[in-house]
Amino acid sequence: MVGYCLTIVRVGGKASTPLEQTPPKRKKAGNSAAGIPAIISTAKHGISKMGILHSITSFSRVNKFDGFDCPGCAWPDPDDNRTIAEFCENGAKAIADEGTKKKADPNFWSKWTISELSEKSDQWLNSQGRITDPMILREGSEKYERILWPDAFSIIAGELSQLENSDKAIFYTSGRTSNEAAFLWQLLARSYGTNNLPDCSNMCHESSGVALSETIGIGKGTVKLEDFEKADLIIVVGQNPGTNHPRMLTALRDAKKSGASIISINPLKEKGMIRFKHPQNPLELFGYGTAIADDHVRVRINGDMALFRGFAKEIFSSKCEDSNFIHRYTTGSDDYRKIVENTGWEEISEISGIEISEIRRIGRIIGSAESVITCWAMGLTQHQNSVATIQEISNLHLLCGHIGNPGSGLCPVRGHSNVQGDRTVGINHKPSEEFLKSLETKFQISLNRSGGYDAVESVRMMSEAKNCVFLSMGGNFLSAMSDTKATADSLNSCSLTVQISTKPNRSHLITGKTALILPCLGRSEIDRSGTKNQFVTVENSMGVVHMSKGRARPASNNILSEPSIVSGIAESLEEIIGDSGIRWKWLSEDYNRIRDCIEETIPGFEDYNSRCVQDGGFYLPNPPRDSLEFNTESGKAKFVPNNLSSTIARDGLFIMMTIRSHDQYNTTIYGTEDRYRGISGGRRVVFMSKSDMDANGWKDLQVVNLTSHFKDKTIFSEGWYIFEYDIPPGNIATYFPESNILIPLESVAEYSNTPTSKSVVVSIST
Repeated sequence: MVGYCLTIVRVGGKASTPLEQTPPKRKKAGNSAAGIPAIISTAKHGISKMGILHSITSFSRVNKFDGFDCPGCAWPDPDDNRTIAEFCENGAKAIADEGTKKKADPNFWSKWTISELSEKSDQWLNSQGRITDPMILREGSEKYERILWPDAFSIIAGELSQLENSDKAIFYTSGRTSNEAAFLWQLLARSYGTNNLPDCSNMCHESSGVALSETIGIGKGTVKLEDFEKADLIIVVGQNPGTNHPRMLTALRDAKKSGASIISINPLKEKGMIRFKHPQNPLELFGYGTAIADDHVRVRINGDMALFRGFAKEIFSSKCEDSNFIHRYTTGSDDYRKIVENTGWEEISEISGIEISEIRRIGRIIGSAESVITCWAMGLTQHQNSVATIQEISNLHLLCGHIGNPGSGLCPVRGHSNVQGDRTVGINHKPSEEFLKSLETKFQISLNRSGGYDAVESVRMMSEAKNCVFLSMGGNFLSAMSDTKATADSLNSCSLTVQISTKPNRSHLITGKTALILPCLGRSEIDRSGTKNQFVTVENSMGVVHMSKGRARPASNNILSEPSIVSGIAESLEEIIGDSGIRWKWLSEDYNRIRDCIEETIPGFEDYNSRCVQDGGFYLPNPPRDSLEFNTESGKAKFVPNNLSSTIARDGLFIMMTIRSHDQYNTTIYGTEDRYRGISGGRRVVFMSKSDMDANGWKDLQVVNLTSHFKDKTIFSEGWYIFEYDIPPGNIATYFPESNILIPLESVAEYSNTPTSKSVVVSIST
């Protein structure tokens, strides 16, 4: 049970997004995703930011074999044929955002103080354009000023060399970073002496990696894109493809046309799972489109583990399990059967919020399906019991033999374009001994064996240790992290903060004593590092590694590629602390050399340079998918029985989950409209059921305050507007990053340490 706390932490100041002075407006929400509104939105963003010609050239190259990888989500491209427009509306927004003509040049930074900029909205900050020059905020100053690249590198090197120990440095990585830059980044951190390599995986799919590594021996999914058209049943749980992975709707539509049934499990009935109008199909565009989900299961927030336990219970009772698969390929089934049979139907129904008869009906559908894919995203990974929940799904697939067969498998859908690739090439605060040894052999260096800090641990360490150095390869760490005030305090306590960025964001305003902004190339831009035009590689959600080659003119002649920035920092650092023998500049002058190093140190990258340039790239090995082999202690997949659990809020409290608007990508805000949910002109919104509003005497668009409760800590946030919505009673939803201030730093998932952004206990006051 969660109790009240005596102390209220009031979150405010420049770290928080400003309050909204007018309420949002309610607009009619459509009954389908994409269609003509998506085409209009794509054209609007492209033309207004890039112009007609640049829009045509950029959109025609994205996700093509010889083009650049979309800087948005990690949904895979088709292995063979690519359409004329191989992108979605939100991908178009990301491309237009990167290719904008506007410039946040030194003149922009000279006009504004940090305090003044902190009063601007996240949307306004992002809309100021591309950063053109390296900038420095000197200690005691309120304005950034231009600095030369060599001087910026020297400042970083000087601060790192003066730390009392290397573990006071944090090397954060965003999911947009290429394989080549990520490999150099982790090599820099480890050669310096630390494994402090937190990344955005710590905040999103870390729970998936931890759960699946134990059950099937690999922390990745086990399906290919082609499996969707072979599936008998597809379950989409804790995910909103229409906004977060719109191209997935094409795969679901094609699966539906091939005869698959689709079940959507989500507290919100999202438009993308209702009906989809493919923008490139005239019959759908001007017609009714394709109905996607056959069933919508409105589970309570954090009721998913109980729901899947119920499915398993029904499968056991109706004797639908695949005993041959269980015997040949798994261990632990008897213990799992015992815990399932000892779980009562009433408990399952109460926690999930779903009637017993409905759970049993869907359980029979799953049990009778010949091939099943289960997809999930952050709706499952950001709870205290996330690892156990994902293992419950894995148990269900093992129970029915739905791994390693055509049309079957587990499918965690990654939210950022190369977050999976970054982890594959070494961005990991807990590196394996095998990987460290391979680096030592290749580069003839000695590496630290102590585990590094993840994102949550990094915030805590920076706050306690003081005078640390925080370096961020992309991203917006402040806004992405939980507990905005605690995160801001930790960054403020650093001696130096460094942001490698393309556009202004709130992390540039919450800094150490000294702060640097280092502008880097975007994915769509020509990279002329070294003696030739370069290309990079990325890995999508299904383990395909492929080339990405930008063709657009860089936003400025004074921005560098990420590998060039890493090598510049490394060379300046080694001038002070001594030469490691790693040829940093030589590596960054030809990315083929970096890929050769990856090939020599990481299994699965054989013939990397030749295979990555082939149309569509190549698949990394995936033993469970490819050959039903499992890298576990027993050599078999493992049933993992967990006690049933859920986040509980007593009377008067609510369970809050954070969600995205359709007009944002991660922490990047493009606008204030969420047309799929019928909202315009505001983001500080509390989605609430009519029954909860009536029970408390609250009205639509009434202003309220939110207070989160975790153990003995409460956090207060004011200025939110109630928005009547179809959501289970006792549950509410809010947009992030605005509501991240309410997620206590201490509230994390068991085993993965991921912030519990989808199950925050809150009270509401007027």
